[in-house]
Amino acid sequence: MTAEIRPYDPETDADALYELKAAFERGLGESTGGEGKAAAYEEKLTDEYRERWLAWVERCVADDERCVTVAVDEDGERGGGDRDADDPDRADDPDRDGDTDEPGLVGYGFVLPERLAMVWDAAVINELYVAPARRGTGVADDLLDAAVALAADQDLPLDRMVLDVDPENERAKAFYDRHGFERWGELVARPLDG
Repeated sequence: MTAEIRPYDPETDADALYELKAAFERGLGESTGGEGKAAAYEEKLTDEYRERWLAWVERCVADDERCVTVAVDEDGERGGGDRDADDPDRADDPDRDGDTDEPGLVGYGFVLPERLAMVWDAAVINELYVAPARRGTGVADDLLDAAVALAADQDLPLDRMVLDVDPENERAKAFYDRHGFERWGELVARPLDG
């Protein structure tokens, strides 16, 4: 099964894109840092965060529509939510994880626009996510190809594409290794409140 790879459309894709974004954040929290990290990632997924993130996405795609690329399954398979099927808030939502009559987003790639290349002096993959049910189908490869094509068109200080991969995310590390990415520095962080 293949998916159509196309630029994100803010008019029609915002809800589905944010559903994938939330699944991306929850997946990071749950799989790479224990209960504390999972809680921190879950707590940030507020309505305010949603609005701010989608507004930022719109600003980025205003620079270049290819900054956010989506994978669409034309067969009507949705891929966003990893929520429990027993979640009472979504129990009667036909689009939560299953078949629909409408095409659904099953992944996305987000490359920062050229005007932000000076952040790392390189092209930056901000996020690349594929719904768990679509992993291993080539969708991630196609999204990465779209990201590399965009980066090749950017005027960059360094001829490089960079991204942050959590050291505990073995699947992501293997994917990027397979695509020729190598360690290039180390990201460190600290809380702002102390």
